[in-house]
Amino acid sequence: MTEQSGEAGGREPDSRARAGRFADYGRPRKVDGGLRARTARGSIGASWWSRRFVDVLESFALGTRLTRGRSYARAGQVLSLEVTPGLVTAVVQGSRPKPYQVTVRLHPYPEPVWTRIETVLAGQALFSAQLLAGDLPPELERVFAEADAPLFPSVIDDLTMRCNCPDFAVPCKHLAASFYLLAEAFDADPFQLLHWRGRTRAELLDRLRELRAAQPSVEPGGPSDEHADPVPAEPLPGLERPAGAVPVAGAGLALADLPDLVPAAAVARYWQSPVPLPDPVPILATEPDLLLRQLGAPGAPIGGPGLVERLRRAYDRFGEPAP
Repeated sequence: MTEQSGEAGGREPDSRARAGRFADYGRPRKVDGGLRARTARGSIGASWWSRRFVDVLESFALGTRLTRGRSYARAGQVLSLEVTPGLVTAVVQGSRPKPYQVTVRLHPYPEPVWTRIETVLAGQALFSAQLLAGDLPPELERVFAEADAPLFPSVIDDLTMRCNCPDFAVPCKHLAASFYLLAEAFDADPFQLLHWRGRTRAELLDRLRELRAAQPSVEPGGPSDEHADPVPAEPLPGLERPAGAVPVAGAGLALADLPDLVPAAAVARYWQSPVPLPDPVPILATEPDLLLRQLGAPGAPIGGPGLVERLRRAYDRFGEPAP
């Protein structure tokens, strides 16, 4: 991070003036009740979507600014963080008495884009179930990408970042701290990520319920079963289905690129190992009562020597070839 260090006209300030000018730029002031990152060390982000968000940020090669921001996040320097459609606002305590105001803007998607995305999500039973349960399916990023609406920022220019601190670097450590706390906010509530892109949790779930309810009810094997298509809108590119085809379940997106299998061929090789099996380990031929000969005589409470003899006869019977 860099800060202004010169004066107009090219004159270097004397040490006393410089000390007075930067007296407020030391260690950050301690905060009581700030938002502290839950991870004390290592990577921040537990879910696939928060880790993906952090990975995208770190791929922008922002260097030590993210490292210092991560320290701020773990020290509890972020006083507040709020997510609204297209905008994240945060208040971060630095070294000055007055906290800094941080904003991060990301383009929210318009209604037609969300309508297309919701149509695909509603048409996949597994997607709807996961979202209604408060989880984000891993295929969600692909659904957004195929709608030409990336879920995560692709380049640093996708984000419009502002902080009223005196640092020239963008993002500064106050912005970076907000990013890490934002990733943990996505962990706690994955719908915050979708809210940033323009859809609140309530709006999305209500829309999915509405679309699911509007789909025709088809009895398995019924007269209209083979022509059922519960998705009335135009599918996204790459998700088209032939006319009259039954829509795939939610796993269909993950399996879409796999080749079709001929049922007879799949059954024929069901019991075949996918890799060569090792040769069987040689087995030493022994008498059936070898184990009994290795053990001491049992005590009288459990049968004494008579128990050994009865077990020996039983083992001999077990070792006989089947009739």
